[in-house]
Amino acid sequence: MYDNSQNSVPVIDCDHRIDDFESAVISGLSDSPKSLPCKFFYDERGSRLFDRICELDAYYPTRTEIGLLKDNAEHISRLIGPGAHLIELGSGASIKIRMLLDAIPDLAQYTAVDISREFLVESAEALARDYPEVSVLAVCADFTRKFEVPNPEHRPGAQRVAFFPGSTIGNFHPQEALALLRRIRTMLGSDGGLLIGTDLKKNPDTLYAAYNDTDGVTAEFNLNLLNRINAELEGSFDIDGFDHHAPYLEKDGKIEMRLISKRDQSASVGPKEFFFRAGEYIHTENSYKFTVQQFRRLCARAGFAFRKCWTDSENLFGLHYLEAGAPDGAGGP
Repeated sequence: MYDNSQNSVPVIDCDHRIDDFESAVISGLSDSPKSLPCKFFYDERGSRLFDRICELDAYYPTRTEIGLLKDNAEHISRLIGPGAHLIELGSGASIKIRMLLDAIPDLAQYTAVDISREFLVESAEALARDYPEVSVLAVCADFTRKFEVPNPEHRPGAQRVAFFPGSTIGNFHPQEALALLRRIRTMLGSDGGLLIGTDLKKNPDTLYAAYNDTDGVTAEFNLNLLNRINAELEGSFDIDGFDHHAPYLEKDGKIEMRLISKRDQSASVGPKEFFFRAGEYIHTENSYKFTVQQFRRLCARAGFAFRKCWTDSENLFGLHYLEAGAPDGAGGP
């Protein structure tokens, strides 16, 4: 049995340079409409704010997905089987993974992957303390780009199973989501599995309330992106000069997060200056919603075979288990 009770968690740092952030911000703000990549939400403060969002009454996805994991942990464990290498993409506070660590026997390794290093290390070390029999590895990486996940040294041939919770796949345009799913399938190999959560299409009022909470936590989370630009890129954004708004665009099947300029104003990022008209917005995030059949077709195109989907009694959220199936690109249009 593996015992990590006396060891700190090993951390692998992939190449995250500050100029990646700067170039992405300048490029996005130079577009029309202006935009900022949502992956940069998750500095340490942004990660903690997102955890607060997940605790809000109006924000149903987290508690619904946790309920699905709790209710179906035994079935999920049987599908994955013993001795797997479990890889969590966007591990955050690592709350949901605990239900899988409790249920899956004899894990070869748990690898946490997240872009926020401080939050990643803190969460991984807490898991290592609570699960001393599990080999824990932390990989600081942007999972939207190619990165390497080492095999467990003591069981290098262990089956890889990715856990991608929270409907994060909905943050990507459908073609980007397809490309990401194909990269995940390649990372998993021919016998890999994927447990993934998706937010389902539902009443627009429910969606609006979830992303425009009356406590203002989502607004603080969205505006923190401007705070981060000010702190890390010598930005000059007036945070009070922007409002958060997240409409549901029913035709596109997505929530669109926006930061709306309250007045005509300018802001700089390093030497570059940007002008905003009153009412002009910065697009910060998409959150696409799916039907089960829509998502099943997307996964087939990425080369996954659909094994099981669990939904709650109100059909708010879907939890899917997929296996590497047909070659990349197969499964129809």
